[in-house]
Amino acid sequence: MSSELKRTLNLKDSISVVVGSMVGCGIFIVSADIARQVQSAYFLLIVWILAGLFSLSGAIAYSEPVLNIKEDGGQYIFLKRMYNNLVAFLYGWSLLIVIQTATIAAVCIAVGKFMGILFPIISSENYLIHLSFFKLSTQQLFALAICIILTYINSKGIKYGVITQNIFTITKILSIIAIIVFGIFLGCNYETITSNFSNIITFSDINFSNMEIIATATVGAIFAMVTWNNITFISGEVKNPEKNIPLALFWGVITVMVLYVLINILYVFSIPIEEIKTAPEDIVAVVLMQKIAASAGKFIIALIIMISACGSANGLIMTGARVYYQMAKDRLLFRNLAVINRKTKVPVNSLWLQCIWSSAFILFCGNYIQLLDYVIYAALIFYVLTVIGIFIYRIRFKEKLQKKVNSFYGISFIVIGCFIIYSLSINKFINSINTFLLIATGIPIYYIWDKLKNRKTCAK
Repeated sequence: MSSELKRTLNLKDSISVVVGSMVGCGIFIVSADIARQVQSAYFLLIVWILAGLFSLSGAIAYSEPVLNIKEDGGQYIFLKRMYNNLVAFLYGWSLLIVIQTATIAAVCIAVGKFMGILFPIISSENYLIHLSFFKLSTQQLFALAICIILTYINSKGIKYGVITQNIFTITKILSIIAIIVFGIFLGCNYETITSNFSNIITFSDINFSNMEIIATATVGAIFAMVTWNNITFISGEVKNPEKNIPLALFWGVITVMVLYVLINILYVFSIPIEEIKTAPEDIVAVVLMQKIAASAGKFIIALIIMISACGSANGLIMTGARVYYQMAKDRLLFRNLAVINRKTKVPVNSLWLQCIWSSAFILFCGNYIQLLDYVIYAALIFYVLTVIGIFIYRIRFKEKLQKKVNSFYGISFIVIGCFIIYSLSINKFINSINTFLLIATGIPIYYIWDKLKNRKTCAK
């Protein structure tokens, strides 16, 4: 065993990780819930454009710490250098107990959900175990298998994880492009377009109340593209990270943003807004594909979503484990998590810990939508803290600063991010409070861990 990672990822691989981690199943599902909240085709598109610009601003702003903080560990290390060990620990803690693991669980559950369209035996209603305190469905079992298989592939070495990522990413991007192309020629409908856009937006529609609704609705869109920062977690395995990571962030987010906006334009050009709001099980893409490919449509989209979700889960599994590895190196988590397998050059213990906790979410939660608000609220808090930290770092380490990114991107991200957090806190108060308390549990744990660490140091 060793404690060093190996740099093997080039720019193409890095872009694949960004795109592959971002494009999951959200784009095919969350538009229905967004439409119900905003009640307008115009506002539906505004939400997706806003989420894309928000993500792009954040990705560009993140380039600055990548260029100036040379240590491995990505966002965890950024927070450590910008603030202190406590803030960095709270981020890593939140990543482990909810942000990364709950997202992995949600995506794996989605894979099981859509496999059920192809094979009805895999269903949330088909129970293998049905006790008063615990239920296990075939859908959960399938999701569990996906999580374990992808973790096993990544435990065999970064090259296997990247090969898997590249295959999934290329396949799902080509599939989405095919949907867009066929949708333009076979799905777009003049009557639908005129119906969806009959009520022109005026300045009176852009008021604080509507902005608050839009900000709250943006949660679903942000969830569909929130993981662009994951490439920073594996900076220690990227060749020439100062150059490749900023480029991967920019081109990866641009690619996903364009695809997502085009898909939603296709939705509102092909499907009446009322049908989008009431899509069966919220799967708008199935309604679209049934218009394009009739009865075979739902099977085609189920296969595409499964490939897409597997690629997203693989990217999340690959990247998340590197944060726990870095925390363990800093003696803020169990030292065994810092172990690198000599043969595979990956943090195998961190990978399997992540797998175990994600599996717990699959077994005891089992609901995709239930996990969404918790993940986004927690992730947004640390995204905004990181971008605020860029300006703190400029002041604290002025003499070390080598490169700066235009402040417009960081300020835009902070303003929009704070408004979304505020809107969630008001409109989804209980979920927001629960998430905040979950993050706060890391504070006593940090001090207990720090005290134990100091005792061990003194004993030596």
